[in-house]
Parts: sequence; C-alpha cells; structure tokens
Amino acid sequence: MKPIRLVLVDDHAILRQGLRSVLERAEDLIVVGEAASEAEAEAIVRATDPDVVLLDLKLSAGSEFEGLALCAKLSESYPDLGLLVLTTFLDEDLVVRAVHAGARGYVVKDVDTTELVRAIRAISAGDSAFDSRSAAAVVRSMSGRAEPRQQLTDREIEVLRLLAAGLSNNKIGEKLYISATTAKFHVSNIMRKLEVSRRAEAVYAASKRGLI
Repeated sequence: MKPIRLVLVDDHAILRQGLRSVLERAEDLIVVGEAASEAEAEAIVRATDPDVVLLDLKLSAGSEFEGLALCAKLSESYPDLGLLVLTTFLDEDLVVRAVHAGARGYVVKDVDTTELVRAIRAISAGDSAFDSRSAAAVVRSMSGRAEPRQQLTDREIEVLRLLAAGLSNNKIGEKLYISATTAKFHVSNIMRKLEVSRRAEAVYAASKRGLI
C-alpha cells in the first residue's frame, strides 16, 4: 500500500514532534515535512508534494487565525491536496470559514488518535472528515433555510447523509448496495445541485438548507 504522505504545520515544535511520533505508528502514514509558519509551509509543500497537510489555525503570536489564509493559498495552488485543520479552537464560525478556505476536515487537538488517523485516511481518499464536535458546530451555526436550485431525490438525500458521516464512495456504495461508480455519480449530482465544488462544502450547504 502506498503510504499517505503528511506535512505537519504548527508553530510549536514539541506538538509537531508528538504528532509525528503518534502518526508514524500507523503503517500507512509517513510525515515528509514539518513547518512552523506560513512561508515554511508553502516551501515544504512545494518541495515534498504531500497527500495531506495537518494545519493549525494559529501559527504566530501576532495572528489568531493565520492558518486560514494559508489554507486558502494551498487550496488554490494545489486543488488535489487534502487539507485537515487540527487546532485547539472549536468555534462555529471558524469551522465554516475553514471549509470555505478549502479545508476538507476540521478536528480539535484532543481528538482520539484512532479518530485522527481515520480522518487523515478519509481526507487522503478525497472525502471529508469532521469530529463530532466540529460537525455539530457547523449544524448549530446554520441559520435560515433555502431550497436548492434543483430538488434532491430521496436517494441523493441518503447519499448526502452518508457523505456527512465521512464515508467514501466505496463505503456509500456498500451501505446502499450500489456500485462505487453509482455512488460517485450521486455525489457529483448533489454537488451540482447544491452549487458547490467540494464534498465538505456539500455537507455545509445541506446543513444550512436543513437537508440533513
């Protein structure tokens, strides 16, 4: 199995070292670079071509959420790069802003190691990953309901709920007894109807509209 290549971005060296030690216990994960600042992160990502970047939002004493700007930059420059926010902040607005900046997932630093590894694997596979608290924060932050431009079918609602749970196309297919290709087709239709381009944004938009 090809290992998942990770870059860790956090301004605290001891936290990066701890994360590296924990994550590299998994046979399919390898840390290929570390960065403490926005500039370092951009250089490391350019040099190492990782699959997933674990990104803290606070990268300096002078800026609370410098990581959001970095997230947006990396998302624009590397559309296929998996961006997973790993931070101490659990704020409804931040979760939403992180998704809009290109993050595919958002977990808090006291998350269980098993859950963090699961999130990394999901992000690497192109899926979204939110821990239970950040997912709840997204739902709570929604206000007002709007109808999608095109009505979702009952099957698409089923797929959407599994998508919100972080399931891959293969897993969605298994749950609904359909092929992974069919599941992918439904996910594409959902994103088109909700007028979004990312799976995480589909979950956000669906939550806002009261669909899940």
